[in-house]
Amino acid sequence: MSAPVLTSDRLSLLPFTIEDVKLFHQINTDPFVRQYLWDDEVISEELAAEVMTQNEQYFAEDQFGLWKISLKASSTIIGYTGLWYFFEEAQPQLIYALLPVFTGKGYAKEAAEQVINYTFSQLSFEYLLAATDPPHLASQRLAIKLGMKKIDPKEIEGKTTVFFRLESPDLKAAQKK
Repeated sequence: MSAPVLTSDRLSLLPFTIEDVKLFHQINTDPFVRQYLWDDEVISEELAAEVMTQNEQYFAEDQFGLWKISLKASSTIIGYTGLWYFFEEAQPQLIYALLPVFTGKGYAKEAAEQVINYTFSQLSFEYLLAATDPPHLASQRLAIKLGMKKIDPKEIEGKTTVFFRLESPDLKAAQKK
């Protein structure tokens, strides 16, 4: 089974491959992106290659991972979104990152909605988590716009992390009956 391509009105979400190491490295070393996703660390190209290798494995085995976000009109890569394991959680969490020039245009919400729909309709998750640093208010606002509910923050590796949770629409409907 090939890795899924997701689309919306303005965006195409294409799975990252090992050939995208330089692109993934470039996005994640942008100061705006790395500030919260990498605790402001400039990641090595070797780490980017490890992530891309793991990404291909996740797509091959589990049908999820990280998708690069491309503008349909120009094929410009503006960031990425997807599902990734963090903090020893039982299932992967929603992640999204945009290059700064593309923020504030609704792209992150549009891309994340495609991943959320895929997560519930194709992967049959019962819930989805997203985590962010307390000062990253834009990410928290986006989680709320996506319908996620803020849950108790956790102390992880000496840092407070804010979590958001979204229940499967089917699960919510069943609970209302």
